[in-house]
Formats: sequence, structure tokens, C-alpha cells
Amino acid sequence: MNARLGVFLCTGYGIRDALDLGALRSVALDEFQVEVCELLASCASDDLAAVRERALAESLTHVVLAGPSSRTYDARDLNTDVVVVAVNLLEWVIQTHPPGHEDTQRMAEDYLRMGIVRARYAGAPVPFEQHALVSKTILVVGGGVAGLAAAHGAAGAGYDVVLVEKQRELGGYSKHLHRSIPTRPPYRHLEETDIAQRVEEASSNRRVTVYTGSTIQSTRGAPGFFEVTLRRDGGAAETVTVGAIVQATGFEPCLPLGRRDPGFAGLRDVVTSPEFEEMARNGGFRRPSNDEPARRVAFVECFGSRDPETFSFTSSITSLNAVKQAFYLRERDAEARADIILEQLRAPGQHEEFLRRAQQDPGIHFRRGSVVSVSERNGALVLDVGDDSGGEPVSLEADLVVLSVGMKPVSADGESLRRLAENKSVVQEGPGHARYEAALAQVEALASHEGTGILGLDYRQGPDLPALTQGYPDSHFICFPYETRRTGIYAAGTVRSPMDAASSAEDGMGAALKAIQCVEMLARGESVHPRSGHVSFPHFALERCTQCKRCTEECPFGSINDDGTGMPLYHVTRCRHCGICLGCCPERIINFPDYSVIQVAEMIKAVHVPEADE
Repeated sequence: MNARLGVFLCTGYGIRDALDLGALRSVALDEFQVEVCELLASCASDDLAAVRERALAESLTHVVLAGPSSRTYDARDLNTDVVVVAVNLLEWVIQTHPPGHEDTQRMAEDYLRMGIVRARYAGAPVPFEQHALVSKTILVVGGGVAGLAAAHGAAGAGYDVVLVEKQRELGGYSKHLHRSIPTRPPYRHLEETDIAQRVEEASSNRRVTVYTGSTIQSTRGAPGFFEVTLRRDGGAAETVTVGAIVQATGFEPCLPLGRRDPGFAGLRDVVTSPEFEEMARNGGFRRPSNDEPARRVAFVECFGSRDPETFSFTSSITSLNAVKQAFYLRERDAEARADIILEQLRAPGQHEEFLRRAQQDPGIHFRRGSVVSVSERNGALVLDVGDDSGGEPVSLEADLVVLSVGMKPVSADGESLRRLAENKSVVQEGPGHARYEAALAQVEALASHEGTGILGLDYRQGPDLPALTQGYPDSHFICFPYETRRTGIYAAGTVRSPMDAASSAEDGMGAALKAIQCVEMLARGESVHPRSGHVSFPHFALERCTQCKRCTEECPFGSINDDGTGMPLYHVTRCRHCGICLGCCPERIINFPDYSVIQVAEMIKAVHVPEADE
């Protein structure tokens, strides 16, 4: 390549004291005969300005900047027409190896050699051509707390929003709640839900277009250019173009299958926490068996959870929901008694005061243990509770038992997992069960089912967001919140993790900000993540393609479809620049302008391999 190369060695950050900079200059000037090699005091903005001026004066096409991590400065400040290659001498060399040591010096020299070779084989990155046509409309799927917060937040930031809800009314699960756990100081008392206000804020905003009673038929294209076909109940299809998507499809109660274990089946005075919530909304707590008032209520926490096959986890707010419902009972009847049976007690965030208030209430009793058996005796339910802390088991009498069930994400994979679990439970009943044959026929199909296709993606790897354990579609809960393994599509609220309404609202706002970041960076021709600001995209030399489809299968982000004949059909804005397609192609037809197979091979060759006697 006809490259004029300059090497600039940073001497700050302790690099001068740890390395022999003269030897490094010798590598650049004598070994590689670069046009320019100079020392910098630091990589601060003033010093980078000096580099920019020298690059212009010397007509440099490529610059190697050896110093701290490229995350500490913006290489685009040097010159947009110059290819910049960073060599990290700080974190990779002197901070991880003894300063002044012979091996440390050799490592620094090898990194510099690889950086120079990489620069000589690097082409100038070119943004994708259609960045000016990127749509900045945000699609929000789900009209619950998280979806409403995402829509309201994106609209408030000046972006048009399309809000799609499959039910005929907005509000999601929250509109079925009687009261809310505390969201404001002093975090001790129940509050009214604010779902009506959230619905009004979103639906009255002129930037938000609301589609209720609607589902997504298909989603084609890529971030910045998604073409989403919506279908209303009984209506015609309509297509909208959006730049990014927030999936906030919420959760559904993980209902105990048959309520069998440890013997709840057939007992009419056993209800689930959503059913108890409905009782509270309807004005009273009565026994389903005889319609008499329920004054002694036992709350069994996390019922049906921790099953490794169907529902292996519990949520962080199950304890708070049980406490909230215990207060329902106590506020309605001062003489009522609530027993909360639990194995673990959680009060995340600011809710310790709410839990302390429950512990101070004379009518609310916490018992650590698990229900061994339950039976009816003298018109009451008798629960035998084993003490997990080593104490003696106890028996409790109750008029009503409430099973505090878990939260399952309403994602495509989550839905198929739920249906699979239901059918497995029927099969386990045995051939005599009425639905046995039908359930047995569906179990194998559901076990490999791609999902229900909430978004209807036209990706080679299936219509759904790839999901982690239990159907959660996020990419990585800790390191990459909101992100999924489909670029430009973000998960928010209880579809991402069990959480309360306040956390869901915060989650929706966070996902909206990520969606805004996505469309704005695409509009600049840049990649979104993980290499934010990167403008290089891979090139496919299709004349050498053997149509093996390895790239379409192995891309973890679904960036590559095929065109029907087996040829790869690359979607630029789906790409996350991971390079997996580059490595998996047996013909080596995929290369980035600034990162290619030949470039990597030459970098490896540039490393100095010591002789046996060195």
C-alpha cells in the first residue's frame, strides 16, 4: 500500500520511566523506516492538536499512536482523513508487567511492530452510504409501565414514537393492581397506582402514535430502516418505518400447574396472588368455598419457583408483594391475621422501612420454612410448615391460602417455555388424563419451537429475540443492560428482569435512551455497540463465495441473511463488528477495510520470535 506513516510515542503516564523509548524509535525508524517518528508529552488535546498539524504538514495517510488506551482520547480529533491505529503501551504493557524489565521492553516493541504493520495494511474506514436516510422514529412494543415510560421519554426528547399494545387498553398488568408498594419516602405506606396518569401522558402526546388491539405481523430490514407491519384486530395491515425498537412486553404470573405440590389440588380456598389482588380490587376477601369472610390468611411465598425444569428462580419483589397483600387484609380488618411463609426475605432498594413496618404490625407474622402438606380440618385449612432454620415444624390454621407466584417474561421464547411446561405437566399426569394425547403431541414440537414471534423478525436465525435462561431476551443483565442480541432492539421492564412498577418505569426510560443513541449514531454512519463510533463495515468478495452459509449461521447478531440462492445478504446496520464472520469464512472473502485476514497474518509475522539461545 502507498501509505505515508507517522509514529508518535507518548512519554507520559509513566511510559518514559518504564520503557526504553530510544529502542522503540529504532524499531520504527530503522526496522520499518517510517516517514515520521516523534515523542509526545501526553495524549491530551493540545498534544493531539500537534500531531494533527504534523500529519498535515508531512501529508501522512496513517498514524500509529503508541501510549494509553484509545478509550482515553478521541482519535477522530487527529484528522478525519488519516487512518489512526492505537497501540496500548500503558494498560497492556507497563501496568501489567515490571517496569524496566527486558521482557517488558520486548513486549512493547512487538506491540509497536504489530501496530505499524496493521497501519500499513489498513484502509480508510467508510461509513455506510445510507446514513442520511435513517429513520429516527422509535417503536415501543407493549403498553405497560415500562412501555409507557419509554414512549413518554422518547417523545419528550423530541422523537416520534409508535406505541403498539395487543390489548384494547393501555396499562398492562398494573391496571389490575389494587395498590402499589411504596415508591416515595418514607417508604412505609401503600400508594395508589399512577398507571392512569402514565396512560394519559403517553396517549395525549402529539409525538406518540398509539395502536391498541394490534400485533406485529413482521419486522423487516435493519436498525435505522426497520419496516414493521402492524395488524389491528379485524383490521387491515399497516406498515411503519422505524429506526429502533423497545420491547416492553412485560410479564405474566407463573401459575402453579395444577396447584398439586404439596397437596393444594382440589382445595377451593387456595388462590394465587393475582386472584387475591382481584379480591382486593372488588372490595373484600371471602372464601371461595362458602363465601364467608377470610380473616386468617396464609401467604406462601415463591410457590412453584426453583423448579429446574420449568421455573428455576424467584424474583426480588415476591416478598414485597406478599407484605403488600398482607396490609390489604389488615387495613380492611384490624382483627385479621396474616402469616407469611417464606424461605428467603428480600427488600431491595428503599423498601427496608416497608418491611420493618410489617414486622412491627401485631397481625402480620413471618415464618421461615416451607409448606410440607396442607389439608382441610373442621372447616379450616391446616398447613404443616417445616422450619428451615432447624426448629420444630408447626401447624397453622387459615381460612384462605394465597400462593405468591413468580413472574415469567412475555417474550417469544418465554411464551413457548410456558406452554411447554404446561404440556409437560399434563403428560406427567399419565395416559388416563383427558388431554394426554394432545399434550404429548405438542411437547416435542414446543421443545424446539422458535417462539411465537412477537416481533416477527425476518432474520435468517429465526423470528424471535434470542433468549437466556427462562426466556429473558436481554444480552447480558449486568454488563449490557437493555441490549439484546439483535442490534437496535432493546428490552425493558419485566420482560428483562422481575421488578416493581417504579423500576420498570426507570427501565423503560433507560431503554428509550439506548434506542435514541442507536438512531443518532446510525445517522452519523457509526456503529452502535460494542465499538461505539466505529465506522468500518465488512466487505464481502462474493465472486469467491461458495454458499456454505457458515457466516449466516455463526453471526451471533443475525446480521447476515441469505438471498434465497444461498448467497450472503449482509445488513450493514445489524453488524456489531465482532469479526466472527471474518474468522469463520473458509474462503476468507469477508474483510474489514481496516481489519483483514491478511492484516492479522502480517501482524503475527511481525512479532519477533527469539532464538533458542536468547
